[in-house]
Amino acid sequence: MLILTFPDYLPQSQNLAAKLDVPLVQISLHHFPDNESLVRLPASLPEHVIICRSLNQPNTKLIELLLCAKTARQLGAQRLTLVVPYLCYMRQDIANQPGEAVSQRIIGSLLAELFDDVITVDPHLHRISTLNEAIPLANAISVSASGVIGQFIKNQLDNAVLLGPDSESRQWVASLAQKIGFDYVIAEKIRRGDRQVDITLPHGEYQGRTVIIIDDMASTGRTLANTARLLHQAGAGEIYAVVTHALFCDDAEAHIRVAGIKTIWSTDSISHTTASIKLDGLLADTINSII
Repeated sequence: MLILTFPDYLPQSQNLAAKLDVPLVQISLHHFPDNESLVRLPASLPEHVIICRSLNQPNTKLIELLLCAKTARQLGAQRLTLVVPYLCYMRQDIANQPGEAVSQRIIGSLLAELFDDVITVDPHLHRISTLNEAIPLANAISVSASGVIGQFIKNQLDNAVLLGPDSESRQWVASLAQKIGFDYVIAEKIRRGDRQVDITLPHGEYQGRTVIIIDDMASTGRTLANTARLLHQAGAGEIYAVVTHALFCDDAEAHIRVAGIKTIWSTDSISHTTASIKLDGLLADTINSII
């Protein structure tokens, strides 16, 4: 077995390789002036190859992943396992208007054609309950980061209120709160556009209390920022944010910090300065369960 990693996911892949005690090789990338990609792999490969990459900023990455997987097959790989902690294009699961591409099905089918196993962490699914409904593979595996996030929170704070930003987060936040013995509340969210979000806090006593806003993904940061502002108005004490996937597009992080969030913690599904919660143990256990 061998791990192949793209350069943008190298530190996390090194941690994973150490957990699995398997060799690691970094894929060589070159971008031509017109932004075409040259992908270079080792000249020969073992039967089982694990390819690691998170698919934030996905469009170029998907092309490079396609080139990598097809080349790996040509070089002798019989089984390809994709470790993709952040999985892109999962939100568009229906055509909201006639003629729209349903990207979840299209990208899911592409990944199923390229790989034998796909392992991801807390994908952003709406109307489906299992990952293999989007990626038609027997081994399309979604694992939850709630365990490692919960342990991290317990190591940081003795007590706090966990706040989920919308109804979709209820089950996940409730489970996390139960595991670590913290109280939780769920806000209401209405999304009016990519950067326009209305938040309503649930009734409760926030005065002086430490609150951790929990979200699976932060893209523009408006959900976290608007929630933090309302919490400050309600008299909350210190406010923290925990994010599974820190996409943080454009001015998102600055927007969040201006809103008065003391510390942002994210998993290392995406390389970022806030990435404090390591997923290598969770991913290694998942890989070991299928080999």
